[in-house]
Amino acid sequence: MRLLVVEDNRALAAGLSQMLRAAGYVVDAVHDGETAEAALDTGSFDLIVLDLSLPDMDGLSLLRGLRARGTQTAVLVLTARGALDDRIRGLDCGADDYMTKPFEVEELVARIRALLRRHVGARSGVLDHGPLRFDLTHRQAYLGEVPLDLTARELNVLQILMSHPDRVVSKQQIAERLTEFGDDLSDNAVEQYVSRLRKRLEPHGLRIRTARGLGYRLEAG
Repeated sequence: MRLLVVEDNRALAAGLSQMLRAAGYVVDAVHDGETAEAALDTGSFDLIVLDLSLPDMDGLSLLRGLRARGTQTAVLVLTARGALDDRIRGLDCGADDYMTKPFEVEELVARIRALLRRHVGARSGVLDHGPLRFDLTHRQAYLGEVPLDLTARELNVLQILMSHPDRVVSKQQIAERLTEFGDDLSDNAVEQYVSRLRKRLEPHGLRIRTARGLGYRLEAG
């Protein structure tokens, strides 16, 4: 899952990014509304953590603009504005959740998990495909009841494929979900992650088929 942190306090943005990466997410951080809009125009994100006090615009204006353009990305407002009217205004403008600073890290991560479960359409917090199961809450994949020992990036590739079962996912889509701004991930690197997953899954009747020139498709049976 790829997150965008929009926070003008650079120290806080860095701390949030580090914390969320430790929880298994790919994270980009920006510090003003204009850069946030550019990031959202050029990248694909699963959730936005949005401060309201940005140096060039009010965060609510950014939020209203996103919703007016039909953007459905989950938005968690994280702000010092804690008055009831502020919370109501934020939710009315299209926020999916609203937290005030200071905050507890464990609660923030739990709320992010809940929003992501809702927005990926897995209300149970679990993705299933044949004998394969992915626990989104604890970020653990299982074959039957046996946990798979996978690296963070292998888990991310598997989650991407399981989120689009029996559909082709392009190498570019996979690379975008695995990297942050300024990072490059070669086609060869994507192929290596897919190859490792194939070796783990094929003995159990699961196949990752290559659609030549298009990408990969996860199939069961």
